[in-house]
Amino acid sequence: MNTISILRATSEDLETLVYLSRKIFHDSFDHLNTPENMREYMDRAFHPDRLLSELINPLSEFYFINVDEYVAGYLKINQGPAQSDVQDESSLEIERIYVADQFQSQGLGAKLIEKARVRAETLGLNYIWLGVWEKNPAAIRFYERHGFEIFGSHPFRMGNEEQTDILMKSKTVRQ
Repeated sequence: MNTISILRATSEDLETLVYLSRKIFHDSFDHLNTPENMREYMDRAFHPDRLLSELINPLSEFYFINVDEYVAGYLKINQGPAQSDVQDESSLEIERIYVADQFQSQGLGAKLIEKARVRAETLGLNYIWLGVWEKNPAAIRFYERHGFEIFGSHPFRMGNEEQTDILMKSKTVRQ
């Protein structure tokens, strides 16, 4: 039986966060984007200075999910002005749920959603929301199974290409 834990990441975890962010994003989306767009996005979004500023932002939180001694993925959530779009003071954004390929289909994503719900409830927020690429139907179905509904869309810049993210939200109450 595997031991699963979810622990808050700190600035001391920067190297692990940079590595995991780049690896999981690359493994998930490299086959769907040009190498130039992937490189530009990852160099910008996962630059150590940027991730460090996000780690120390009091309105953002990162949580690693561990399976035994392995860091299997992470969750990034944002409140208020740290949110990428909605910026509703009564909401919590799930900006990233990243789970490494070898840990997929083990229920880790569901555990990270539950962590976000618990944080939103603890903070007294009304709902959680997220953006998911329109060309990622498996992720959209995953979020729908966990009580999320589509409420809009927004542009997502991937290098020189403008893509579309579907916006989905869910009540904070446990589904």
